Amino acid sequence: MLHTRTRNPSPVPDVNWDSGLKEMNETWKGAVGCLGVAIFFIMTIGIIYWQVVDQPNKNWILKGRFSGLIWERSTQTLVVQTLSENKTFAEIDIGNFPVMEQPFVKNLCWLNKTEFCYTWDSVTELKISLDHSFSAGTECYSITWTPIHCDVKLKDCFSMTDVSWYGGATSSAQQWPMNNVNMPLQPFIINNLKSSPSAYGSVLERYFLGSTGIAVLISPDVPVSVSIERNKSFCVETPPSTDMSPLQYTVCVGETIQSVHQEMGSLLYEKQRRLPNTEILWMPLWKHYGISDSAAKLERELRSFHNKLRRLGLGECLIAIDEHSTMLLSNKDHKLTVNQGEKSRRQRRDPYLLKNLNLLITTSPYASVNSEQFQMYLREDKENYWLSLHSKLDGSLSPVLTKWKGQFSVRLNITSKPAIDWYLNTVTSLKNKLGAEYVAFEGVEGNTFIEQSMQPSGGLEDDHYTGFLASLVDKLGNSTIITASTRSNYLPIFVQMSPLHSDWSYTGLKGIIPSVLHYSLLGYNYFIPDAIGGTFSGEFLTDEELFIRWLQIVTFLPVMSFNTPPWVCCDDWVLNLTRQYIQKHQDFVIPLLTKYADEWLSLGTPIYRPVWWISPNDPLAFMVDDEFLIGDEVLVAPITKQGDVHRDIFLPGSSYQWVDMKTSQVFDGGTLLKNYRCSLLEIPVFVKKTS
Repeated sequence: MLHTRTRNPSPVPDVNWDSGLKEMNETWKGAVGCLGVAIFFIMTIGIIYWQVVDQPNKNWILKGRFSGLIWERSTQTLVVQTLSENKTFAEIDIGNFPVMEQPFVKNLCWLNKTEFCYTWDSVTELKISLDHSFSAGTECYSITWTPIHCDVKLKDCFSMTDVSWYGGATSSAQQWPMNNVNMPLQPFIINNLKSSPSAYGSVLERYFLGSTGIAVLISPDVPVSVSIERNKSFCVETPPSTDMSPLQYTVCVGETIQSVHQEMGSLLYEKQRRLPNTEILWMPLWKHYGISDSAAKLERELRSFHNKLRRLGLGECLIAIDEHSTMLLSNKDHKLTVNQGEKSRRQRRDPYLLKNLNLLITTSPYASVNSEQFQMYLREDKENYWLSLHSKLDGSLSPVLTKWKGQFSVRLNITSKPAIDWYLNTVTSLKNKLGAEYVAFEGVEGNTFIEQSMQPSGGLEDDHYTGFLASLVDKLGNSTIITASTRSNYLPIFVQMSPLHSDWSYTGLKGIIPSVLHYSLLGYNYFIPDAIGGTFSGEFLTDEELFIRWLQIVTFLPVMSFNTPPWVCCDDWVLNLTRQYIQKHQDFVIPLLTKYADEWLSLGTPIYRPVWWISPNDPLAFMVDDEFLIGDEVLVAPITKQGDVHRDIFLPGSSYQWVDMKTSQVFDGGTLLKNYRCSLLEIPVFVKKTS
């Protein structure tokens, strides 16, 4: 019998398993895809939230031994702080970001712990390098912004919040610190302040020093523009250009402003420092005020002036004559002449006999187009002796015309060796001819091409003309004076300060001490102040009080320079007072300058110092602009306000004691003397008490 197997009925119907699996796979694929999109969306939102919302507002991007750089995301600033965050050196507002750029949080140079790198696509690259080569108390950060295309403008601004800044360039109304200055954005080059009062002036270095112990040194090889907004910030900018010039600077921080400046001296003073001829310190400088149209008349005036100075007991003097008078004497006829009336031969007095007058002669790198000098060199086909441009028509050289002292003129081409040799020989011959030891060079400042919106020739960009001319005149010896200088504080030359107004403002008397501190801080300790009473207007001073207060300040500076004779402006007793101050300069001041010259030569320490030099942690010291130190041992606090016979005096150095030279009274340093009495005949001077 056949048995049949009973089959249990299955709850699952018969199906085609291949097709079912296929349908289920498609369903799961869609579900997984949707889930993936959701996860990606959530992750994206999370990343954006982390970057924009949840990310800390501050990021350390580079750390040194005791300091570091923080990226402040909300304000887009670099903050230089101590690692403990208890001291902020400075805040740098970064102006190089696209408007909607995401904040950077990662270091592309993360393998190197002393570097930070980041790139903004199609905009700019940033590289920061930490330099440990200085002493343990100083750290430096080299910062470089490099544009990726030619339309990028690079701009960094250094905040003045809780920082007093010094250095940079002189201005027509010099301030100390520079926080009180307003300057529009302009090329950071030297200009003639008499013709361009809103420009940067005669002594300029790309160096800025902050009261918190920070220093900024801008690369000398990159053209930059600088603006200053009063009590807010100063900004350094490189304009867009086909050269795609980077913005490069070094930031150094130290314990105090004094210590970081001492360290930065190794960068500021790259060459061996040399002293100029200091004989001029002993000789009061008198500007000759006569206007002559003939050499014979001028010579008589000079001899009469010289004899009067000696007769009035004003000592061995140096008489300065301007460029016109110098050329007038140099062109004097030396030939023998015959006096027909006496029927005898009489030789005219040769200019070289004027050497007994101790003349300071003046020249410049300019030549009037009407001068025989210029016409002769045109005839001899020596146009390349003057700054020139190539003609687009035939390629010939055409001298660039400019104005000098109201006349159309040309300027010496310092890139031409024949022109340089000729100029040096001419000046040397001029000195020998007139028996002059000292020669002053005017017209050193300014860039002829930039002033006329022309593209400078190779080697003449920015302040290269001024710097090169300073090194050029160094070849004439150590008895030269120039009216402007940059990157040449090591040379044995004197720098003539800019002309001042005959008033009590910062463009006049009140601007002297800020200028003194500025020059000395930048390494120009041997300067000649503008003549007593100011020379900007070219007129004599008539204010007796202003003359005396000016005289008192200049007594303590390297050279005593006069424009208005005391017998012209004032009563007879002022002449006697002038004698007394000249004697004080020779007996008291010059030995001090000689002593501290050795310290400057070996260490680069300024001779004239601000009061914060020995009070680097006292906030009050950073605002004092009417006192100065000679070395660390003499404090001078003149009256600079009209009609005042009292003033407050800050005595620096909490560990110092100061002796009042008038009363011999002893005062503790780190204190403020209120309403100190000082008559018109007195100048407050304090000497450090020695144990």
